[in-house]
Order: sequence, then structure tokens, then C-alpha cells
Amino acid sequence: MFNLRILKLFFVLILFGIALVIVFLLFFVNKSTHLRDIGTQEEVNKKLLSGSVYIERLEHLNQMCSHLNHSETDNFNTLMENRDLLDHIMVDSKHQLLYCYVPKVACTNWKRLFMILTGATNTTNVLSIPAMRAHNRLSLLTLSNFTYSEIEHLLRTYTKFLFVRHPFERLLSAFRNKLEYKYNRSMYFQTRLGKYIIKNYRTKPYNASNGDDVTFAEFTAYLAESESQVFNEHWKPIKHLCEPCHIKYNFIGKYETLLSDSNFILKSIGVSDVRFPFNVKTASTSNKLKKYFSMLSPSRIKQLYNIYEIDFKLFQYNLQDLLGYEVG
Repeated sequence: MFNLRILKLFFVLILFGIALVIVFLLFFVNKSTHLRDIGTQEEVNKKLLSGSVYIERLEHLNQMCSHLNHSETDNFNTLMENRDLLDHIMVDSKHQLLYCYVPKVACTNWKRLFMILTGATNTTNVLSIPAMRAHNRLSLLTLSNFTYSEIEHLLRTYTKFLFVRHPFERLLSAFRNKLEYKYNRSMYFQTRLGKYIIKNYRTKPYNASNGDDVTFAEFTAYLAESESQVFNEHWKPIKHLCEPCHIKYNFIGKYETLLSDSNFILKSIGVSDVRFPFNVKTASTSNKLKKYFSMLSPSRIKQLYNIYEIDFKLFQYNLQDLLGYEVG
């Protein structure tokens, strides 16, 4: 009996020892992973602070433009004929700054910032400026307000920048904002474009629809068949909006590092009394991407990728991170 108790105690001690080893190993692995993640993030932060990441973005852009035979052109007149481009590049003469705004890439807050930088408003509180006022074309100057010779001088001498975003995130954000949400400012898109999409891309359309119930599948079907048409600015490829291969931008900011990139630009032009506003909702669209794109067929996703392929390549985006697979 005594030997049996010793044997049981021996097995209990062995099991306890094994459990301790397992706990130790799990703690060590988690700690190592955590430290590795911290190290990775610290490396990213150091690169952002030093500015080397911005050099890498420009180098990649130049390489891709050269590879795609879309390098800078001396045909200035061709750029001047692109009215959409001239309307999208904002001018801050005080800080010698040109900003090509891209809808659905924090352009509202950057327009607000430009109003402060140019003296178009007296406030320094970015978020106190109404969005409607920021988007008013009379609030800020764009290249279209200048003569050809002035535009040539501004493009040659001013600091030029734009902000980009994963093409499919930007597309989904535009859909949700203009066709899915029941905003008053979305009624124009829903009444005109929404009704058109339902009429032409819904299997059994009904007359009672106000255009505010368009599905993502219907919207993307419309886009896939409208590739040769003029896209609305909210989902128009950045390669057409800002001509990044034909205009030599000095800085490319990314939505994923929006706050750091924005404040880096402000610091580089000597602005210290204004900061880019922090927005906690910047990841909401990214989190919903898989859900919406799971509604689409692989062939439809391929069609969409073809529309934004150049943007994917110019700005180092892919589908692997967001959808779990690549296209093409």
C-alpha cells in the first residue's frame, strides 16, 4: 500500500513537471513573438521617423513607371488637357505645396488642413471646419486657377504629394459611403446612379426602389462593364486622378500610416502649430473587406483587379494580405 502511494505521488510529480514545462514553453514562445512584433513595429517607426520609407516608396514608383513605360513625359500640353488632374491638385503658395487629393483617402481632413495652411480660415482646429465647406471648390485654389506658364513653374518648383490606399479598400469605402449608407449627402448618388444600377444590373428590378439598396455585387457588375467609361472621382484609379508616372511627386503618403505620414509632411514644411487629427475609424473598411468580397465571384474580382492593376503595382499593394490570395 505504501509503495502504491509513493508510485501515485511519483506520477503526480511527473505530470506537474510536464505541465510546468508546457507553460514555460508557451510563455517563451508568446514572449518571443511579442518581442519580435515589437521589434518589427519599432523598425517601421524608425523608418517613418527617418524618412527612409518615403524614399523607398518613391523609388518603387519610379521603377514601376519605368517598367510599365509610363515614365515622366515632356509633353506638358497633354497634362494640361487633363482637366480632372488640374482640378485635383490643390495649391498652397505660402508653403510652396501641391496636394493631389484622392477621394476616400482622408482628403476631407487634408482639405481642412489646406484651408488652415493657406489662411482660408482663421481656426487652427481642423475638425471644426465643416466638411461641406472643405469640399467647396471655392474654398481652395487648384492648378486649374492658374495659367499654363504658372502651372509649369508650380509643378517644377513646389513640393508635391498625394496619399494612396489599397485599391479595394478605397473602392469598398466609396460604395458604402455613396450607395449603402443612408446619408443625406448620399441621396444624389443613390437617386441617379443607384437607380441606374438597379435598373440595369438587378435580375428583377422594381420601380419602388429609391436606389438606396444597391448591393456590392450589383455595384461591381456596373464597374466591370463600365471600364472604358469615365469613372466618378470616388472610385477612379489614382493613376488617372493624379498621374503619378507623369508628375514627379516628392512624397507618397499611405492611408495605413496616415497619422505618421501626415505629421511628417507638416513637420517637413515647418508647420508645428497644426496636427493632423487622429481618427480611430480608419480600419473599419479594412475589417469588412473579406465579408464584402466573399459575395463576388473570382472572375468578378479579377475584373476589378484589372481596373486597378496599375494602382496595385505603383503603390505596393496586393490581395494576399487582405483576401488571402493573389490574382493574376
